[in-house]
Amino acid sequence: MADNIMSKAATMEIPINSNGDTGTLTEDDSLEQDLQQVMVSGPNLNETSIVSGGYGGPAGGIIPTSSIKGPGVRYNPEYLDRGRAPAPGLGSLNHNTNSTEEVSRGVAVEKLDSVKKWGINTYKCTKQMFSEKFGRGSRTVDLELEAQIDVLRDTKSKYENILRLATALITHFQSMVQTQQALGDTFTDLSQKSPELQDEFGYNAETQKLLCKNGEALLGAINFFVSSVNTLVNKTMEDTLMTIRQYENARLEFDAYRSDLEELSLGPRDAAAMVRIEMAQQEYQTHRDKYERLRSDVSIKLKFLEENKVKVMHKQLLLFHNAISAYFAGNQQQLEQTLIQFNVKLKPPGSDKPSWLEEQ
Repeated sequence: MADNIMSKAATMEIPINSNGDTGTLTEDDSLEQDLQQVMVSGPNLNETSIVSGGYGGPAGGIIPTSSIKGPGVRYNPEYLDRGRAPAPGLGSLNHNTNSTEEVSRGVAVEKLDSVKKWGINTYKCTKQMFSEKFGRGSRTVDLELEAQIDVLRDTKSKYENILRLATALITHFQSMVQTQQALGDTFTDLSQKSPELQDEFGYNAETQKLLCKNGEALLGAINFFVSSVNTLVNKTMEDTLMTIRQYENARLEFDAYRSDLEELSLGPRDAAAMVRIEMAQQEYQTHRDKYERLRSDVSIKLKFLEENKVKVMHKQLLLFHNAISAYFAGNQQQLEQTLIQFNVKLKPPGSDKPSWLEEQ
């Protein structure tokens, strides 16, 4: 019954008169019900007709859709497969993400292992250090090397005192040279303004200028002395002392792992203990090799440092003595010859002052 009603509603033609008004419908109620059923259930495509005709055209132009061949909707399995397939590049993106996560995880594990080893090593070294301070633990001592290290530290302290005193001498002597220069300029000005004392002021002006010139030469020699000693103390000696500090840390680590191995060796000898003893033996050997290597490096550096120190200080002390002696003896020629002998170059006057661009 419902199919008949739907077919009737689907194929129903609404006639249009020449004025474009719909004709009078005798069955208004039944038509309204049929249209409601069509709107709810939808038309049957196989029985639907297409009405061809327009304004003023014939009313009987009905084309049944059953004459149109071929289905209206066709099943396409490739469309469903395309929906299930991953987007282009998504697989490689997932692979790159997984690789990045694996690398990050590996880095985190390495950092964790490093922190763990550092913590264990710090604990063992701290324990060994307190044991040595309280007299409960033993330490490895190289008497000859320890004596050389003590001599080096004492020598460095004394050389640093020489640097402080020589720097103070430069400061005071530079002030004196500047005063002599100002005094010479004043004498020169007064010799021009005092005709009755022109010669006397002129002699004193020349003397102060000569003293100022010799003072600048002596300052150049002392500055060269200070620069060379500073390089010896704060670079060469400091480099050797840095290696000595590494050697002392290696010695502490070596004694810490040696004490650990001795404690394990006095304990039980079951399977688990033997594994720990074997691991402790490997750590002990590693730190022993490091200690022996750094001890050898310290011995070599101390030897070369002593040779370099003697060579440098022999030259610098001779320069300092000759320059001071020539200056206070008033021997300008000997002072200049000393600067040439030791290849000391004087800075031009005013070179220490900042340039006009640097002041801006």
